[in-house]
Order: sequence, then C-alpha cells, then structure tokens
Amino acid sequence: MHEEMQSLHENHTYDLVNLPQGRRALKNKWVYRLKTEENNSKPRFKARLVVKGFSQKKGIDFEEIFSPVVKMSSIQVVLGFAASLNLEIEQLDVKTAFLHGDLEEEIYMEQPKGFKVKGKEDLVCRLKKSLYGLKQAPRQWYKKFDSFRPLCICEKI
Repeated sequence: MHEEMQSLHENHTYDLVNLPQGRRALKNKWVYRLKTEENNSKPRFKARLVVKGFSQKKGIDFEEIFSPVVKMSSIQVVLGFAASLNLEIEQLDVKTAFLHGDLEEEIYMEQPKGFKVKGKEDLVCRLKKSLYGLKQAPRQWYKKFDSFRPLCICEKI
C-alpha cells in the first residue's frame, strides 16, 4: 500500500482540499493481489487504490467515457501479416497507465483508509489524474497516449 501511495504522490494524482459545498466525495477501496513474476520464484503482494466509480453521476463526475478498443481479429491480422513478412513485433507496458490520464472534471474522493493525513482528516482529495475505477479513466489514458503519437512514427489506422 505504501508503494501505491508513493506512486500517487509522485504522479501528483491529487491535492488535499476542503470539499466544496454541494459536492460529494467518492469513496474508494484497496484491492489486493498476489503477483508472481516469471523470473522470480517468490510471489509478492500488490495493493491498488481504486475509486468506487459506480457511484459517479453523469454530467457531474464525468461526461464522455468512450475510448477505442482494438478487436482481437484485428490483432490476429496484423500478427499474421508481420509473420508472413518475417517482421519483428514489439510491445510495451506502461506501469500504472490509468494514473497518467489528466482529468477534465472536478472529482473529489475521500482520503484512502489508513493514509489520512494527520491534522487534515477533514480534507478530501481533489483528483487531478485518473484513478482505477473512474468511468472516464480509460478515455483519459487514451487521450494521454494519443497525444504522444505525433512524436513517434506511429500512424492511426
């Protein structure tokens, strides 16, 4: 959990603020997972802070949530084409991808359980970046990723 909180702070994910009158703070929870690496025989525990996005209200907490998704059949065609031409395939994995998406809406969240700042327990988190569980998190990540496309030799198909 400390590693996750460190990532949130390093990414400037939120600021602690007073909850504005008439607004509500979304709840959150910790999700735990046992992660095993292929090259590491010792499994490790991983904790992720997620927002309870099912309580978000359209027009208040989010507007657009659509983000494009590739069909598996499209991936198979590209892989088949690459294999037939003996091309090399590369992939990338962005660690904590959804935490990089910039939010456009004002969203407030309760401070994470076990990590309330002493002397500031009454404050809430005003989210600046997406968190897992937010309805718009996939869209915001796509927009961030797409903003880097012109910097590489990638083209939209």
